[in-house]
Amino acid sequence: MPYPDTARGEVVDDYFGTKVADPYRWLEDDNSEATAAWVAAENVVTEDYLSQIPFRGAIRERLTELWNYPKTGLPARHGDWWYWFHNDGLQNQSVLYRAASPDGPGELFLDPNTLSDDGTVALGGVSFSEDGRYCAYSEAASGSDWVKIRVLDTATGTLTSDCIEWVKFSGAAWSPDSRGFYYSAYDAPKEGIYSAQNQFQKVYYHALGTPQSADVLVYADPAHSLRYFSAWPSDDGKWLFVVASEGTSGSEILCKRVGEKKFRVLLPGFDADYELVECKDDALYYATNHDASNRRLMKIGLRGAAVPEVVIAEQERQLQGVSSAGGYLFAAYLQDAQSKVAQYDFEGRLVREIDLPAIGTVGGFAGEDDDTELYYALSNYTSPSTLYRYDVGSGASTLFKAPDVQFDPSMFVTEQVFYASKDGTRVPMFVTHRRDMKLNGKNPCLLYAYGGFQINLTPGFNPSALMFVEQGGIYCVANLRGGSEYGEAWHKAGMLENKQNVFDDFIAAAEYLIAEKYTSSDRLAINGGSNGGLLVGACEVQRPDLYAVCLPAVGVMDMLRYHKFTCGWGWAVEYGSSDKEEQFSYIYNYSPLHNIKEGVSYPATLVMTADHDDRVVPAHSFKFAAELQHCQAGDAPVLIRIETNAGHGAGKPTSKRIDEATDMYSFLFQNIGVPYRPVKK
Repeated sequence: MPYPDTARGEVVDDYFGTKVADPYRWLEDDNSEATAAWVAAENVVTEDYLSQIPFRGAIRERLTELWNYPKTGLPARHGDWWYWFHNDGLQNQSVLYRAASPDGPGELFLDPNTLSDDGTVALGGVSFSEDGRYCAYSEAASGSDWVKIRVLDTATGTLTSDCIEWVKFSGAAWSPDSRGFYYSAYDAPKEGIYSAQNQFQKVYYHALGTPQSADVLVYADPAHSLRYFSAWPSDDGKWLFVVASEGTSGSEILCKRVGEKKFRVLLPGFDADYELVECKDDALYYATNHDASNRRLMKIGLRGAAVPEVVIAEQERQLQGVSSAGGYLFAAYLQDAQSKVAQYDFEGRLVREIDLPAIGTVGGFAGEDDDTELYYALSNYTSPSTLYRYDVGSGASTLFKAPDVQFDPSMFVTEQVFYASKDGTRVPMFVTHRRDMKLNGKNPCLLYAYGGFQINLTPGFNPSALMFVEQGGIYCVANLRGGSEYGEAWHKAGMLENKQNVFDDFIAAAEYLIAEKYTSSDRLAINGGSNGGLLVGACEVQRPDLYAVCLPAVGVMDMLRYHKFTCGWGWAVEYGSSDKEEQFSYIYNYSPLHNIKEGVSYPATLVMTADHDDRVVPAHSFKFAAELQHCQAGDAPVLIRIETNAGHGAGKPTSKRIDEATDMYSFLFQNIGVPYRPVKK
């Protein structure tokens, strides 16, 4: 089918003397009939194309098999019960169970699958009161960042009358007396629920059993409309902290004694990050990259004019986070993008480097001060999350729960390689493939990356990627600058005026894979989501000759207007803003939407987005797809897949994840000329 006839408007903006056309500005109106008609027409064209791919059904069948394994979360003790999430394999949302012991048979406590008929209502977060009597959960509909906080009485399993609305980027932080909780919310939006800019977040305290209208305003800053604020109460009930940030990096810590009226600045911002860890004996423990690119653990007294002290010094490896449990501190490190964990006492003395059972990504080591056993999860590219029990005293790990999967892990291997970027920077990349792979330059290859916002890409299990590898494909994950795999210096080398380094790193990864005979340009696909969607879009328009298929998902494609929608303003600390002349110049040079050129043959492209994405509004993808369709000079298809009743990705039901992966990989195989072959049972 031909592409829809997309009207081109006459909108032109002037940025410091540079005239920039925006012919598809009308697609930004997500409530207009014209936009709805365009979305419907594009989806018809896309579905028509995908429906003709002969192996689409076989891919869906195999993905369903690979997804269908039990997934169990880490157990946590609250009151007299142990709680954990579990998914029997294909449930749209994981279910919260509980038992009298972590080993005991569980009883169903909260099933989010019953909150909607199609599984599109998800839990955005769960927190328990200190006494375990109440459970507050955030309810997110259709993938939106807006959540509603509800409260369950754990003794009866019934909902209380408490209901908090217009909450975003916040859950419930319980007061130590279990009588209520703190949360962050915005005023009810007057228009554009899923697209209007969010301003003036405020911190409130909600007392159980009272209406939201009676909630106490704890903190607000009328002088700064574009800041985030969140409350953090100390466990002993003596101190209350507010974490303030102006975007996705850089924070400031405010504090006061409970009962006092005014907060004071404890750790001034916003040129460094502060992660609160523990408040103990009137001292705050926090991890920070202030004067420490790889981060370190500090503490500061809360009485008088205290001076920060080093608890755990900066190391050559990056400190990812610190937890407090069992009377000790557990420091999680990244060493070449692989997890390492060390146990310390509160004086910063090393107890032991923990001997992990395998290479991969580790999460857990959380609990209460009196716990003698803790739990952690470990996963990698060829193994789903496996749970282990850790003895705090001896340091011994024992297997707790391992999933039963529908594939043979021994068929696959992951190697870590290092390659040189354009400026000579050494960049790591994980490469997963079949053990019988041959380096002949003919293998299908999928290159994935993110490259921003201090986000680290560490080994993790992805059923759809494993299906691709099973078919003889090579799945590659590059650790580009912009993340913090090597500390804040690595992050800063890929942000603001240095953002082009990220694209250079990704392009160099593709060139390395071709030069080393892993693949070739006509067998190479690139994929990324959100900031990774920006990555794919920018690299597609900069080097359209290098790839056969481009798969940008929920990407930030219009770099000149991203900050005008929902929470986009918070990314200006990472990207810069077109409102500033110096920053406009370098943003405009790489903005994917604005660097598409007529007469160029672009790779086969499947743009993916969702109608309820209020993080990166779908207008980014709409405008990018429309412009690419208009300018495409080659024969490769340019399609857009617009999911309904879905958002940026968090909480997306299993059924929609399988649907999306089916279409993405069907499009990929179809456009590299390699058909999918069903796996022999």
